[in-house]
Amino acid sequence: MNYAIIAAGEGSRLVQEGVRTPKPLIKINEVPLIGRLIYLFEKNGAESISIIVNEEMTEVREYIKNLQLNVPLNIIIKSTESSMHSFFELSKFLSGGKFCLTTVDTIFKEDEFAPYIQAFIEDNTCDGMMAVTDYIDDEKPLYVAVDEKKMTITDFLDTTSGKEKYISGGIYCLTPKSIATLNNCLSAGISRMRNFQRQLITDGLNLKAYPFKKIVDVDHVGDIEKAEAFLNE
Repeated sequence: MNYAIIAAGEGSRLVQEGVRTPKPLIKINEVPLIGRLIYLFEKNGAESISIIVNEEMTEVREYIKNLQLNVPLNIIIKSTESSMHSFFELSKFLSGGKFCLTTVDTIFKEDEFAPYIQAFIEDNTCDGMMAVTDYIDDEKPLYVAVDEKKMTITDFLDTTSGKEKYISGGIYCLTPKSIATLNNCLSAGISRMRNFQRQLITDGLNLKAYPFKKIVDVDHVGDIEKAEAFLNE
């Protein structure tokens, strides 16, 4: 299983609130966000880890380069206009088999992540397995319409009709089949990860939802304490 981390954002909301530490290096329980993900990926059978950081994040680049890892590490230094464009840059390392992609600020519990990865590895019927949660604490959540019997995803929605139980958790397990959709999105001028996910459905890929009890995004100063409390529960 290959893993990838999108860490190319500017963390503008945190900067506006006075945080000077680059978002990937913000510590949750004394561990940098990006370091925590790398540790979890190594522990869950990583064959490689690929990371994209923007051109201004020299501290993040130095942190990554100084890590002693037991798996190949690919680093892309590039500022991109969206997470989907960052995914496109990373995709060159992800065409060899199943992979897991996540944003750097996504906080989840290790005891939920390992079964999720294993479920995706063992499922040969789906083209993707998306982490979802019914814990909604997001400014602009992406609602996920699901066939509850089969946990098949039928749509991604910006607003809820009242029937949707889950939102996207920002963790994407996919097969190389999804990269064809990604390339077509870029060629068509489509942007944003949520629009890419909608296109996966349009293209007929079989996506399943995997529920997590809770996933927290670190977008504001208050989210740091919230994330630490969550992990310490």
